[in-house]
Amino acid sequence: MKIFFLFGFLWWLLGNPFLALIVLLVILYALERRFIGLSPSLVRPFRRRGSIAKWKRQLELNPHDVSAKSELARLLIEGRKFAEARDVLAGMEDKMEHSAEYWSDLGTCELALGRWEEGERAMLRALDISPRVKYGQPYLKLGEAYAKKDAEKALRYLRQFKEVNSSSCEAYYRLGLVYGELGKADEAALAFQDCRKLYRTLPRYMRRHERKWALRSLFRANRKK
Repeated sequence: MKIFFLFGFLWWLLGNPFLALIVLLVILYALERRFIGLSPSLVRPFRRRGSIAKWKRQLELNPHDVSAKSELARLLIEGRKFAEARDVLAGMEDKMEHSAEYWSDLGTCELALGRWEEGERAMLRALDISPRVKYGQPYLKLGEAYAKKDAEKALRYLRQFKEVNSSSCEAYYRLGLVYGELGKADEAALAFQDCRKLYRTLPRYMRRHERKWALRSLFRANRKK
């Protein structure tokens, strides 16, 4: 009801119902992004594109800048440009031999490109250097990759992931998704339930970041009913 009153006020203020509707949608989008965060960011892709261009210019000036390559690869992975990110990371093994983040990023690219053995090898190397690298994300990536290829191996990695990352709503949500792909309906439902339980125990300052994962878990659970 409040939305209709707001629309009516904007119509009266602007004198145009179509303009009022556009302004109302912008306001609702801004509020959703601020307090929930389910909708995608319209700004992030442009920011990422600008950052990618910046690091590419840096590499043109200094092709051996390892930090610039690492940042560029991270942004390319975020934009799902895995082949390009892998090309950036290639040849850095000697300099990044002891970097768990490097091997995790490389493994992410290899798995996304369907190079299972190379991806698994890189991920395990990252975990060998630091078992808690990226909050155990390599375990989840391996579980996702092997979900439709080797169920036993996927479940083993998922159990290890759960041991490492027990305080993230996103972790439990993604865990539920993979269990669903494996046909483990009960385990998936339990993971979604654990996600919501964890959210309720979080301090208020952490809930804003984790709220969208709790809501997604709720939607997933309701879809199964």
